[in-house]
Amino acid sequence: MLIAGNWKMNGLSPALGEVEALIRELKARPVAAKVLICPPATLMSRVAAVAGGVISIGGQDCHPQPSGAFTGDISAEMVRDAGGTWVIVGHSERRQYHGETDTLVAAKATAGWRAGLGVIVCIGETEAERLAGQEEAVVDRQLAASIPDAAATSPTAVAYEPVWAIGTGRTPTIEEIARMHAHLRQQLTKRFGNGARAIPILYGGSVNPKNAKEILAVPEVGGALVGGASLKATDFLSIVGAAPVGS
Repeated sequence: MLIAGNWKMNGLSPALGEVEALIRELKARPVAAKVLICPPATLMSRVAAVAGGVISIGGQDCHPQPSGAFTGDISAEMVRDAGGTWVIVGHSERRQYHGETDTLVAAKATAGWRAGLGVIVCIGETEAERLAGQEEAVVDRQLAASIPDAAATSPTAVAYEPVWAIGTGRTPTIEEIARMHAHLRQQLTKRFGNGARAIPILYGGSVNPKNAKEILAVPEVGGALVGGASLKATDFLSIVGAAPVGS
């Protein structure tokens, strides 16, 4: 099971203290899950320096190209150079605020693998799409177009994040999460066969210390992509510690 913390555009130098506290606790009481922190790019190398192999480090995005005249962008190779081993692509905020298409997300996933990174591909429906009964059609389209065929043989995770639940404190019911994750597993298996079992399906969308245990116990939930609750070591530790033993 993979528990990933996405810090988004949060975190200055003092935030390293939270990482150090997280690592101290994980050394004192090992957990069942693999732990990943995706800090802002300005902190990646410093977080990697204190991680000590206890947690993994990832980037929040990458450019499809390895280098070039792309002011402000960061390549997958740069993520790797800063100590990262994972990268998030296709987060709903990138899709919404930066107009990222499924095609671009797929290109970024390919770039991540090119650089030797594991890739978390995010998918999920908006509130309007769910109210219209289109949630399965939306994620099916995103799965098909955002995830290249190489996912079957490359380190990959899919993060299902209902857009309407991100940062709102709202979450789908446990039954809704179970139904969607079962559907996603079915779709992945249909496409990749036995190779689909190597692709965990993370749940993302207002995961917190109070609901983590119940969510992580749902069949086909292979971990979580955690937003705001990953910024404080105590909260994130509660979520990480909720992972089922043997997961």
